[in-house]
Amino acid sequence: MTRRIVQVLGSSAGGVARHVAQIASALAEAETEGGAGALQVQVVGPAAVERTVLGGTTRAAFRAVEIADRPRPAADARAVRELRRLVRGADVLHAHGLRAGALAVIAARTLPRRARPRSVVTLHNLPVGGRAVRTVSTVLELVVARGADVVLGVSGDLVVRASARGARAAERALVPAPTTAPPTRSRSDVRAALGVPDGASLAVTVARLAPQKGLDTLLDAAVLLGSTPALVWVVAGDGPLEGVLAARVRDEDLPVRLLGRREDVPDLLAAADVVVSTAVWEGQPIAVQEALRVGAAVVATDAGGTREVTGDAAVLVPVGSAERLAEAVRTVLTDDDRREALRVGASARAAELPDVAQVVAQLLRVYGAEGGGSAGAASDGGARAR
Repeated sequence: MTRRIVQVLGSSAGGVARHVAQIASALAEAETEGGAGALQVQVVGPAAVERTVLGGTTRAAFRAVEIADRPRPAADARAVRELRRLVRGADVLHAHGLRAGALAVIAARTLPRRARPRSVVTLHNLPVGGRAVRTVSTVLELVVARGADVVLGVSGDLVVRASARGARAAERALVPAPTTAPPTRSRSDVRAALGVPDGASLAVTVARLAPQKGLDTLLDAAVLLGSTPALVWVVAGDGPLEGVLAARVRDEDLPVRLLGRREDVPDLLAAADVVVSTAVWEGQPIAVQEALRVGAAVVATDAGGTREVTGDAAVLVPVGSAERLAEAVRTVLTDDDRREALRVGASARAAELPDVAQVVAQLLRVYGAEGGGSAGAASDGGARAR
């Protein structure tokens, strides 16, 4: 029996789009392997994300529906109408993100019961912003929590929020890092290409240059570190704060280099003496997972679900504390035994992180497409709301 699964996402094309690409591909492959019966996967979202979400599979169909990143009454009404048409009669509607989730839930709940799909929403981010933004976000959270059959949160705090908003079932989503190629260059070659002097340490941060990533804390910590130990700190990524950050690096002569978007992230992470994340909030940070997988020593802010990813295999410091961050980085760079222990712990922790097969198993259970276990049952690290 063919089951039709519709994946919906909004205009956020970063980690959310890559995650949707990953699960769409995995679910489509599950059809050929016979583990899930016949699955027909359709992805619905803005035309701009089509290339990203279909890059890993030719088996999922794509339909363009523009879902704006902020309230636009006419556009939102049009999106709901289109979603109603596309999800009518589907077995499962799985939406990603708060706005896409709210619009998708409204579309599903206004269908006749016999044509209404089972609705699942994955929340990928903590709502942040001013009072108006928080007010709108609260309304959307209530719509999602009370309208979806199951709410998945990429971190425990999002699961707790969904439960508090009245979710009938909520649990932690499994979000593995996308499969990436192993490092292709030696540590010495990468460091030479970056111009790291002999005897200097290399710190690597992989992050979108956006407020959520706390890069002001990174620069403040670089000031505190000064020239002891000798340090080159590279930041791989692009984003709206690039100009502001570059100006501060230049004006204060900081030992930080903005590399822009890079395609050799595994090489950079493997060459680092320390990998640093300064985020204000994270769900299941992809760059941190990638760092663990190459056995890097990690220092990170204790933000959102970061601790759920690292366990004891990283040094965690309070969000926004440049002093604690600088202290932790200095310790890792100057204490060889501590650095090696973190590397060993990172490799061990990486082996415990969820893989794509576990994600598929969780989704099939939540979708009700697998006989073992009821939808909404909490998985490892999750929580339930009844």
